[in-house]
Formats: sequence, C-alpha cells, structure tokens
Amino acid sequence: MLFVFGFLLLAFGLNAQKYAPQPKPADPPKPYGPVPTAAQVAWQRMEMNLFCHFGPNTFTGLEWGEGTEAEDIFNPTALDCNQWVSVAKNAGFQGIILTAKHHDGFCLWPNPQSTHTVRESVWRNGKGDVLKELSEACNRGGVKFGIYISPWDRNAPTYGTNAYNKVFLKTLRHAHTHYGPIFEQWFDGANGEGPNGKKQVYDWKKFNGQTKKLQPNAVIFSDVGPGCRWVGNEEGKCGRTCWSRLDVEGREPGKNAPSQDTLNAGNYNGACWIPAETDVSIRPGWFWRESEHPKSVQELLKIYYNSVGRNSLLLLNVPPDSRGLIPAEDSLRLMEFRAALDTIFAHDLAKNIRNICVSNFRRVYEPDHTGNCYSWRNTVFIEPCCGFSVIDDDYDTYWATDDSVTTAWLEIQFSQPKTFNRVMLQEYIPLGQRVEKFHVEVEDENGTWRTIAEETTIGYKRIVLTETVTTKKVRIVIDKSRACIVLNRVGLFMDRVMEN
Repeated sequence: MLFVFGFLLLAFGLNAQKYAPQPKPADPPKPYGPVPTAAQVAWQRMEMNLFCHFGPNTFTGLEWGEGTEAEDIFNPTALDCNQWVSVAKNAGFQGIILTAKHHDGFCLWPNPQSTHTVRESVWRNGKGDVLKELSEACNRGGVKFGIYISPWDRNAPTYGTNAYNKVFLKTLRHAHTHYGPIFEQWFDGANGEGPNGKKQVYDWKKFNGQTKKLQPNAVIFSDVGPGCRWVGNEEGKCGRTCWSRLDVEGREPGKNAPSQDTLNAGNYNGACWIPAETDVSIRPGWFWRESEHPKSVQELLKIYYNSVGRNSLLLLNVPPDSRGLIPAEDSLRLMEFRAALDTIFAHDLAKNIRNICVSNFRRVYEPDHTGNCYSWRNTVFIEPCCGFSVIDDDYDTYWATDDSVTTAWLEIQFSQPKTFNRVMLQEYIPLGQRVEKFHVEVEDENGTWRTIAEETTIGYKRIVLTETVTTKKVRIVIDKSRACIVLNRVGLFMDRVMEN
C-alpha cells in the first residue's frame, strides 16, 4: 500500500512538473546602431572576389586609355570566360567584377548608347559580347557576377554636359537589364575633362536610385557606398581600426569624398552601415602587361590578413591577358595562395572543444529534456552557458552577454598544450558592430597569465597575428564594447606559411 501511495505521489509530482509554467529564456539582444541589409551580410560573407581589368588598355599597355583608340585594337584571340570562372572558383573566390567600361569609354558589350564598343571591333566580326559570356559562365560555374562601369568617359561627345547623365543612365539600364542578377555595381569617382574640355557633374542620386530599382540585391560600391566603400588606398591594407559605419551626409564619390584616413578606418559614430572593400592588384598595374608578374604567396597572405582579417572584403584584381585568358603564372599563384589558406585554416584548434568558460552569458533558466541549455537559432545562442556557440559552424548562433555587460571574457581550456599564432574573432554583424577594444591572454606553465595581443575593432572578422605560443589556456578579453557583447566565432590557428 505504501509502495502504491509513493508511486502515485511520484507520478503526480512528475505530472505537475510537466504542466507547470516553464521559465522563458532571456530576450535576444537588440540591434545596436546602423545594421547591414541582408545583401550586405551576404556580400561580406563572400570575403574574397576577383576584379578583372580588361579592355583596350590590355592591348596598349596603358592604365588610363585616351578614348581615341581604334575599336579594332580590342581583339582577344582566345577569350574564355569559363577559364576565368574556373580559376576564381578553384582559388576560393566567390564573385567576379569586370570592367565593363573603363575611363576610355570602350564598352565590352554592344551598348546602344555608344559607338565605341565591341560591336565596332573586328573581334568576332562585331558580334562579341564579353558581359554575356562572363555572366553565363558565372551562372554555370556558381560564381557571382558583378560589373564596373566608370562614369568618366573620355570618348562620349556629350561628356561634360547635362545630356551625358541621361546617356549614362541608359548605359546602366542596358547593362542592368540584359545580363541577369548583379551582386555588386562598382562605381569609380574619377572625373576628368571630356572631348569638349568640360568636367561632368555626376547625378549620383539618379545613378544609385536606378541601380537599386533594377538590381535591388546589388551592393553599390563607391567612396561613399551606399553598399560598400573604398578602403582609401590600393595597397591592400584596411585600417587596424575599421568600423563598418560611415558618415556620408554632404559627401559624394571623387574629390568630395571623406579623407582616405576616414575611409580606411570608418567613423566611430557613423550614421550609415557602409563596410570597407579592399581593392588591390595581383600585379603592379591594373591591366595586364607582359613585363609584369604577380605578387608572391607571402605578399598575398599579408594582404589577406590586412583586409579580410581586418573587417573588410578583399577584391583582388587578376587581369586577363591579350588572349583573353588569365595567365598561367597568375593562375598558379592563386592556387598556391588557396593552398596556403587551406593549410593555415583547415584545422581550428578551438573547434569542438568542450571546456569553455565565460564570465557572463545571457541567461537561460531551464535545461531542455536532453539536459542541455535551450537552443535558439537566428536569435541568441546555442548552449550559451558554456559559450559553445562561438566554436560551431552555424553563423546565426552566438554567445551574448546581458544588456548591462560590456566587458567580459571567454576562456578556452585544452586537455593538452596547443600551439598557435593566429586568433580569429567574429561579431554577429546583423545586430551591428560593437567591440572597440579587446586583448588575448595565454596561461604559461607556471599558471601566470600574459597578454599576447591587444587590438581594437572586430566587426565581421578579425584575424590577430600573434607570436607563436604553446599553452593549455587561452582567454579572449573584451575590454570595451558599445553594447552587450555578441560573438559568433572564435578560432585558433597555426600559420607555418607566413612569418610574422
């Protein structure tokens, strides 16, 4: 009888617990400051794209054509855009941006608004269309397609007059409506004299407005965005401090752009989300010259760390040659670069580590039926009690602190000493950019903690180059954050390819 009574009490207790109101997890962090659009997040996650400068300058050796070159000078003997796409894809680049029209005004497609195009050349008997061939090759190869169209036109007779802006809008419209989705529209702010000796007053509002209407998912590049901004140099170097925020009120591409230092670092309190894009060429020049050769793997790795590793996207120019092919030495260098990145980042020492401590986490009050913490996707975190969300492959999970906590640490403990010299951190940028100062510590064999790196911003991705250390404990300390901390990735790697 006592056994039956005890069983009933136990059953009643379990049933009451089952139907009792359950505490809810904490609310997710609110966005802080300006935040990126979905297209900007997707763009940033591409990390590396190819720039292809190609046109009459490929055949003349000039960087800026005069606009008076005969159309027949453009005559690639073996153009194969499938080869470009294959090289890009095998090297890990997600998109290709082509100079559809450079400052000389020559159009790589039969633009109805111009008589200085492939249509007037002997190439393919005037029936060729580089934009069509590249867009189709990108579609087949799973690489995104983008275009550069310079508003400066040294050939157009109307350049320098009000009529030219209408011509340029029609040029954009034709390119934006005939070649499928465009992931990025690249605008150069260069502005020089036209055939009539006048400089053009560009109507950027209309240029951007029409682009957004016809290609709503395209990220628009210029000195002031609005999708992404120039990094302020062509050396492959983003600022050690790099905010994805920028003030653009009263500014425009060209001479009225923010200073190069501002473009390099962004604005601390910038009103707009306009992340940096680092454009640099694999060769000394932007267009192919037989006398020039590509940078070394060491140089490319340095550029990678100073761009992608500093909250910027890398746009690496790899110019096709006069045949219309990416040269073998450039292709080989890109494969070596890809192999180096794979070697460095293939093994994350922090991946799947189960011994992680955090000084604060956004609290979850009840375990689920498996005994783990509540798991939220696209909101707060997976298993935040232990900070495990920073070492998984899910971009939309993260470690978050309480709203009032803007200084915190995360500690990783190994069962055996590990050796590394690269620390990777990522903020969950759909909620904004927050961290403005952090440092990295390791514990030595005597139990003493020492600092091996001190840095400022994180943003989408920060890769910190440290001395080579061997340790069982690593601590990431966020010293100052503008709102509660939201990190979605921490990684530890060993780079044996590039010396610090």
